Amino acid sequence: MDKRVYGVLGIRSIMANWNADFSGRPKSISTGEIFGSDKALKYPIKRYFMENGEKVLYTKTYKSVETKTGTELGVRSLKERYEDLFDVEDLGKDTDQMTVLKNLFSAADVKNFGATFAEAKNNISITGAVQIGQGFNKYEDSYVESQQILSPFRNPTKKKDSDEERGQSTLGIKIISNEAHYVYPFVINPNNYRDYIDMGATEGYTEEDYSKLKDAMIIAATFYSTNAKMGCDNELAVFIETEKDLYLPDLSQFVKFDKEEDINVFYLEFDTILEPVKDRIKSIEIYYNSYDSKVICNLENIKKYNIFSKEEI
Repeated sequence: MDKRVYGVLGIRSIMANWNADFSGRPKSISTGEIFGSDKALKYPIKRYFMENGEKVLYTKTYKSVETKTGTELGVRSLKERYEDLFDVEDLGKDTDQMTVLKNLFSAADVKNFGATFAEAKNNISITGAVQIGQGFNKYEDSYVESQQILSPFRNPTKKKDSDEERGQSTLGIKIISNEAHYVYPFVINPNNYRDYIDMGATEGYTEEDYSKLKDAMIIAATFYSTNAKMGCDNELAVFIETEKDLYLPDLSQFVKFDKEEDINVFYLEFDTILEPVKDRIKSIEIYYNSYDSKVICNLENIKKYNIFSKEEI
């Protein structure tokens, strides 16, 4: 692929929890500002890849484990996941590192996001062509809600003072944000694989790779609906294709969010940084939820699409 791609991805969370910390609350920094990690976005993208028949290495999978008390469910190690995915009997006996490297590049998540693979005499680190930053919430009126959940079962191990208390069913808590609008920056740099191309490990990051990733970026959050993620949808995706030697900063800092009654408004204030280099920009595409949102952008030659139907607006 003979170009770079810069952009932003917007994820909305309505009465949901897009990315929880270990306490169950929406992840935040010390100032209280809510954000989502890059891992939170990469996970549904990887699930989307898997749904579409692509190989994905870095995901949790299970195996049955025989113990003295019977069969238990265990999580595969990275070595075991590699052996299962690529039908390898024993990675420790595979002394051809080029074969291992080619296998790694055949996995969609590694091809896009890179890998740290230090298993069984193989010490391989791949800097991904696709880099995704942290997605900060742009909506100032976000706050955290806590919902109590009544379990249909009692907790037999919980010690209470009375028989009556011991017979009660347990309570759980579901923590969500009322509304949040996360904006992630990303960049695609195919030049990261130049050395691997030279050694014959991969053909490099291709237009086909980019097309598959683009499809996933546009819809992955909407596609991945779990209990906590129900209410989380893709609402914005901006793809700016440039010449391969044009270097731009994190574009999410130029995105502002506001509300006009029931309409979400995204202000893409890219003109200050893009206008001086407009001759080196190949295309700008904006996908957004045109049903309840609008995008304000003072740039020319922009194509806008409905993020769900992909029809041009």
